[in-house]
Amino acid sequence: MTAAWPVDSPLVLVTSVGSAEGSKPAAAALACAGADVDRATLLIDLGGRAPRPTLLASAEARRLEERLAAHLPHLRVAARGQTCHVAAPADGEGIEAASAAATVGRGSLVVLHAPPESVQAVLGGPFGARLTAALLRADVRGDRPLLALVARDLIDRGLRVAVLKRELAWVPSRRALFGALPAGATGGLPSGLLQKLAVEHACYGGADDAEIDSAGAAERKRRDHAGARPR
Repeated sequence: MTAAWPVDSPLVLVTSVGSAEGSKPAAAALACAGADVDRATLLIDLGGRAPRPTLLASAEARRLEERLAAHLPHLRVAARGQTCHVAAPADGEGIEAASAAATVGRGSLVVLHAPPESVQAVLGGPFGARLTAALLRADVRGDRPLLALVARDLIDRGLRVAVLKRELAWVPSRRALFGALPAGATGGLPSGLLQKLAVEHACYGGADDAEIDSAGAAERKRRDHAGARPR
């Protein structure tokens, strides 16, 4: 029997829509933003490469790494900065293993990065009732109709949804993947996006909130476009 998921423990799905790139650095940045010296966060990468440990990792991240290695010795786990990374195959067994890793990491932020083709399997599997929010990396201009459909499905499932319109620049992306991009850092995720996903941190910075587009706004644009068509 799966342990109950704490109501105050966010579990956020991160994926891309259409041809958009940069979803994994966005997921890593989200994990970094929810961490601090007293709390490590967990990034689960479905279909990703086995993570490598970094030279510098917080004591909390190493403790989480040890717990995960003890409970799930078949998974590749690595403490990276203030986060802990886990890689699992993007198939049914991998999703089950990722769900078990999320259970071990419950009590703090868990970020699940999934390729677009695995999202429906994630939603229909053990994560379905546990996800609290979703971050979509999407190029709004080119993929607006598809974005509206994906966002609507997630909203109908009761998830908070936010859209990152531009991928992170190279330097903050690398810092995020090393677990070293704290909330409020230059080039990181906007504070408004973090608040929308209920990823709370005392160090919110003044990042440009124009980088995000709420799923509600995307859906309104879709309806406005449909209403403007001749009948």
